[in-house]
Amino acid sequence: MTIALTRSLVVERAEEYIEEEPLYPVEGEAIETLPEAFTEGEFGWRDAEWVVQWYYRRYLGAYPQDRQRAGEKRFADNERSATREAVIDAANAGTLDERVGRLTELSGVDTCVASAFLQFIDPDRYVVVDERTWTVLREADELNEPYPGKPSVEEYRRFLEACRGVADEHDVGCWTLYRALWRLGNDTR
Repeated sequence: MTIALTRSLVVERAEEYIEEEPLYPVEGEAIETLPEAFTEGEFGWRDAEWVVQWYYRRYLGAYPQDRQRAGEKRFADNERSATREAVIDAANAGTLDERVGRLTELSGVDTCVASAFLQFIDPDRYVVVDERTWTVLREADELNEPYPGKPSVEEYRRFLEACRGVADEHDVGCWTLYRALWRLGNDTR
């Protein structure tokens, strides 16, 4: 199946996300508050934990529960102060490699979970990577390779460049694009 990512399709599906996705109200609030909170260090442990939980739970039960619980438990094993420092450092780092590198020092944070943090650190520039959104971009001929399973930083960089290219082409933000890709991912499953 080939998808033509037009501006009207992206905007329509992003609006559909707002209307249909049950987590949108809390996501919208997080998009408004977490970027500054993470950058300024004005957040609590539960804010960081919420990002990890969101990464797994946005699948609304479709993500294997044993892997969800294991990922959340590994993250919960981190020292609170180490988690706080890593998130603040990532929010203020200058490069993608530094940001992902700092976050993946935490237990339970791989490149995918780090990308979720980055989306909530700077939703204008980052999109969370997962098989669902990657597959939509591949079917739109924006990515050549199938989803790598556990993306490396370099694979995430290619995904992110594709996202930014589509967002720029259609004059939408990365947060809008994410919502559209997520909804379009329903069609590819």
